[in-house]
Amino acid sequence: MPSSTPRIPDSLVGLAVPLADLVPYHRNPRTGDLASITESLDTHGQYKPIVVNKGTLTGRPGEILAGNHTARAARALGWDEIAVTWLDVDEDTAAKIVIVDNRTSDLAGYDTALLADILSDLPDLKGTGYDQEQLDELLDDDALPGPIELPTDGAGTGAAATVDYLQWGYLQWSSTRVRITQGEVELLDALYKKFVADHDSDMGFGWHVLNEEHEAEAGAGAGALA
Repeated sequence: MPSSTPRIPDSLVGLAVPLADLVPYHRNPRTGDLASITESLDTHGQYKPIVVNKGTLTGRPGEILAGNHTARAARALGWDEIAVTWLDVDEDTAAKIVIVDNRTSDLAGYDTALLADILSDLPDLKGTGYDQEQLDELLDDDALPGPIELPTDGAGTGAAATVDYLQWGYLQWSSTRVRITQGEVELLDALYKKFVADHDSDMGFGWHVLNEEHEAEAGAGAGALA
């Protein structure tokens, strides 16, 4: 029997249930971007089911565990049905599912250069969750710095030094930029890769490097005083 909601694809029609039969999770800590989710549903339709607990063990039938904001967006669009996969779990398991579904999204990261490249290739940004200003910020973050005009003695050494500089590497904070050697670039790259592997994110990498250096200096100072 075909769904009354054309935005549910044929492969999910058999999973469609009335939205009126579903209720939000009673303690959902997530605050979703309802506008972006609504735009996605309106643009792409529903491309994956939401997850709902039957409630035999909790006493709350039809409680949404994953996809609470998707259901809200569907209601806002006037949908009557939504595709669902069903579980029947107890209170603790239901809570863990709600938390991990949100947490795994928080822990994920991006290859921002690749993301900017993909978004730039699209004919428009509708339904991506990004707008042009956000894409411009990604592109700005990924842009290479311009050459640094170093002092010259009139014999072209400044220009030559600029080229040589860009063949090696640099560190920059605020308006300060300093040259670093290839060996230092390789060391930073190794530290960065290890940090990301250990933390699943590069958030806090700069402070990590600075803090490790502070600890090393403190240790050396303590050794000298001993």
